[in-house]
Amino acid sequence: MRLPNWLTQHLAALRALLVFTVLLGLAYPLALVAAGQLPGLSGKSDGSLLTAGGKTVGSALIGQSFTDADGNPVPRYFQSRPSAAGDGYDPTATAASNLGPESVVDTLSTDPETASESLLTTVCARSKAVGELDGVDGRRPYCTNDGVGAVLAVFRTNGLTGAVTRVVSVNQTTPATPFVTSWQGVPVELATPDQDYVAEGALIVPVRGDAPAKPAVPADAVTASGSGLDPHISPAYAQLQVDRVARERGTDPAAVQRLVEQHTTGRALGFMGEPGVNVLALNLALDEQFPAR
Repeated sequence: MRLPNWLTQHLAALRALLVFTVLLGLAYPLALVAAGQLPGLSGKSDGSLLTAGGKTVGSALIGQSFTDADGNPVPRYFQSRPSAAGDGYDPTATAASNLGPESVVDTLSTDPETASESLLTTVCARSKAVGELDGVDGRRPYCTNDGVGAVLAVFRTNGLTGAVTRVVSVNQTTPATPFVTSWQGVPVELATPDQDYVAEGALIVPVRGDAPAKPAVPADAVTASGSGLDPHISPAYAQLQVDRVARERGTDPAAVQRLVEQHTTGRALGFMGEPGVNVLALNLALDEQFPAR
């Protein structure tokens, strides 16, 4: 008995579904799992996990913060780069801040829910903090000495032209002291929260200041990665921290430097990206060789 044409087509489709289900839904995934267990690949396929004292403490692929309960850096550890992923290095909230170079004016408000920092002030504050922690010059161009963006709102008689009539340091409020006392002969005021000086017609003027052209604090110490999960810092940022870590652990900086070099990886394929230092792996090695006293 010849089956109807429509039934033949459905049976052929069903056979194809079963074959591809076995091949792609079972055989192929199992083959990849088996390949992942080969020597040299098993650790990576399991998540590149790192252990200490027999316990899993993290992954070599995801950064961690080495801070205390109040969010302050723990001096005996190398510090990671900042993270914008959730509360920091949260794999479920991987993200960047989405702020760019034009983000220079803070949103000052009496309502904490409305207030927010510009990218410039965030960078300035981080650079100042790193400088104080590691005993280096934390100044950066366009930053005030108190760690906010050095930005003025300049009012002129004819909008963008004419004589200057009023100048406001838009990122500083009471009780701060204006980072410059006057601008083109006009005294500089402190900003008033909840006031939009741009909407009032002011011209925003970032002021470079006298900071060195090449800051002592590297860029990766003050900016987050695009994913917010980057486990590496630059060799320059690691070098900046060597003396502090050695001092806190009571050991020779040269010995700590050797550990940094051992945990520094080069460019991928020899030409892509930049060298990096895995902070978690380095700190685990520190705890093993130079345990805190």
